[in-house]
Amino acid sequence: MAEPGDQRRSPRRTFGPVVLLGVASAALAAWAASKPWVSGTGADSFAEASVSLATTAAGEIASSPLGTALAFVVLACWGVVLVTRGRFRRAVAALAVLAALGYAATVVWAPFSLPDHLVEQVRRRTGATLDETSLTGWFWLAAVAALLVLASTVLALRLVRTWPEMGTRYDAPTGARAAGAGDGAGASSERPTDNIDIWKALDEGRDPTA
Repeated sequence: MAEPGDQRRSPRRTFGPVVLLGVASAALAAWAASKPWVSGTGADSFAEASVSLATTAAGEIASSPLGTALAFVVLACWGVVLVTRGRFRRAVAALAVLAALGYAATVVWAPFSLPDHLVEQVRRRTGATLDETSLTGWFWLAAVAALLVLASTVLALRLVRTWPEMGTRYDAPTGARAAGAGDGAGASSERPTDNIDIWKALDEGRDPTA
């Protein structure tokens, strides 16, 4: 039977693996979205050359700029999750889920929109007519990345409350902490005279003779 302490620590153990999966999958998603998701073939060698020329001159014809942008949003959200705390951290995790859903929707919609877009752009730029279009390996890589991105962001939203947070030592001193620091400075300015006070001063790292 698991002890309560182990149950409390188990969500914290997910922090590293989930963040690593999220960052890696988002980077993979951005890379895959910047590559052509659709390719086409023509009826003759002239058409083939025209297609090659068109896709080389304008790679955005068969890629997904929206997918790339959404993947970078997810990457940015992971960076913010690492350095924030509390409700704002959970809100950023929710934003990452929305961006991941948008990326997944872009992947799902691509087979219905990108082939026609490629055919039309090649016809406008070169005058060639494509006889056939097909999805490339980059599209299927993007589909896998979409699943990983969505899974990691959903896990983050669910577990972020239990994850370790950045310490408060780097926060600007405010309110009671600043007053406490002032009181400590005033107390430390008094020179100890008794032996016990001298030893206390040494334990606190202060010079009792100052």
